Amino acid sequence: MSTNLARALASSNQPLDLGVLPSELDDGLAGRAAIGLVVLATDQTMEHEYRALIRLPGVAFYEARVFNDNQITPETLRAIGARIAPTVDLILPSVKLDVVAFGCTSATMTLGEDAVFAEIRKARPGVACTTPVTAALAAFRALGAKGVGVLTPYAPEINRGLVSYFADRGAPIAAVATFDRRDDREAARISVASIEAAAERLAAAPGIDCVFVSCTSLRMAEAVARLEERIGIPATSSNHAMAWHCLRLAGVQDEVAAAGRLFAMTAA
Repeated sequence: MSTNLARALASSNQPLDLGVLPSELDDGLAGRAAIGLVVLATDQTMEHEYRALIRLPGVAFYEARVFNDNQITPETLRAIGARIAPTVDLILPSVKLDVVAFGCTSATMTLGEDAVFAEIRKARPGVACTTPVTAALAAFRALGAKGVGVLTPYAPEINRGLVSYFADRGAPIAAVATFDRRDDREAARISVASIEAAAERLAAAPGIDCVFVSCTSLRMAEAVARLEERIGIPATSSNHAMAWHCLRLAGVQDEVAAAGRLFAMTAA
């Protein structure tokens, strides 16, 4: 371009139009795996913990929120069922997902895993699915757990259903404890120190060789590795186990450093 033309363009106050420039497409953020998450509207923890745990190049997660009530009761949990498929529909429409995870432990037990999977697959036929319960069962198998101690924020009647659900699927629950925080907004504010202290008490109970912290609102991912060092047995949680299971279902077998024993395991 001549100096005179450049000066003329500058004096006209018009931008210099360089036209269409070349570009190429790569595999994007999810070149290895795209994970879809259904997150409860009241959940304050799940996305935070997934950001800490899903940190491998080429692996990405995308979420949509499903309405739920703050109070955790069997009735409010059942009401979530019909809302799952429309929520899954909102996650990257027309873009392939490798896995879809439903982020509520107690609702999964209330509705049943098969019912949750059926709702997910209304929107994403044939997709691999998991839930915190599905992931916990896979984690127990991978870790070879024979006596699990379960910590929850649930009402005692929901805990009884949890123990029964796991027992029916061959999961050996040896001890259970609760914070009895029935409002999901409060569950998210239970301190990590409280969770660690309670998990240590569970780990000291007879016959416990694994600790599972149930509820996607409880903050556990940051504490898993240091807790395992103190108690000498594996520990996992709803978010922790489900993030691991999402990776394994998507074919990603990488170990995630400083994420606890489970993240060095393949899925059984």
